[in-house]
Amino acid sequence: MMSDILLAMGLCLAGYCFGCFSTGYIVGRMSGHDIRAEGSGNIGTTNALRTLGAKGGAITFGGDILKAFIPTFFVRLVLCPLMGYSPETTYLMTLVAGLGVVIGHNFPVNLHFKGGKGIAVSAAVIVASSTNSIIGWVMIGIGLALFIGIVAATRYVSLGSLAVVWYFPIYTCIMYRGTRQFIFLLILSLVFTALAYVKHAGNIKRLLNGTERKLFEKKKQGEQKG
Repeated sequence: MMSDILLAMGLCLAGYCFGCFSTGYIVGRMSGHDIRAEGSGNIGTTNALRTLGAKGGAITFGGDILKAFIPTFFVRLVLCPLMGYSPETTYLMTLVAGLGVVIGHNFPVNLHFKGGKGIAVSAAVIVASSTNSIIGWVMIGIGLALFIGIVAATRYVSLGSLAVVWYFPIYTCIMYRGTRQFIFLLILSLVFTALAYVKHAGNIKRLLNGTERKLFEKKKQGEQKG
């Protein structure tokens, strides 16, 4: 038991280190931009798309996905099978590593803990943790369609993001309810959702006020970062 706890702590720390690789910031610097001082000031994909263009946005998205895929797929496909872990423990360890990536992305120590909002990396964790089942693939398809549909209908990326992060607890309830580790898995999955809502607090306020900026809409003069 203690060895599993120590392993989980190590995986979370390793994930955090991967998460601190801030793709949007690096891509921006390579093209002469400080993405933190442009657009919303966020280092994630949406702001990279707005400030660096389609190419910069695509590279940022790809880099953020990759930095989450590497540790989470390693844990699920290599480490956990070697350790002989059960499916629910494998899911738990994958989520722990993925949570580390999200925290590192959102609060990178090398950027004074001012990072992104964790949606792209959370999406990668979803794929890494749940594509071992048909139900997981189906739910990913539904979640992707929901995100695209919401963004296409409203042009609010934040609204689509806030909807799809409920994937974690819903999938956990469907797949692992009744297992010995269900309560811990549910709490862990809800942390992903909570982190997304905390990082989108400003977006939620603007959505409620009707002032949230839409996708491809230029920033208005005097508009605050968020």
